[in-house]
Amino acid sequence: MSSKTAVVVLSDPSTGTEEAVGRVFNALAAAWDFAQGGEALVVFQGTGTRWPAVLADPAHPAHELYTAVKKQVATVASGGCAITFGATEGLEGEGISTVAQNQAPGTVGVGSLRELAQSGYTVLTF
Repeated sequence: MSSKTAVVVLSDPSTGTEEAVGRVFNALAAAWDFAQGGEALVVFQGTGTRWPAVLADPAHPAHELYTAVKKQVATVASGGCAITFGATEGLEGEGISTVAQNQAPGTVGVGSLRELAQSGYTVLTF
């Protein structure tokens, strides 16, 4: 039986810090690694929904890894978070679909970590 791992990116690229870049880089590297021996999924959630537009820039240090991961790993983003944090256009530009299974009050729906866990995914957050 192969493993299933969901890598959730929560870090905010707008901070411009090395920590934020380090988090997304390590998230993508983990997704790549887990995809080599099982099923991996990348979920951009919260302010992390801003990352795809940033990572699309060929000058970004994580661009090559992001591009490689997108070719091998399913990638989605939280719909409600994308709206809240102004990331919808960037996600559309990158062809990343949104999910909204968690109909939390006051939202239009966000990604469900519970659903991932119940579907057998180990959930890692970055």
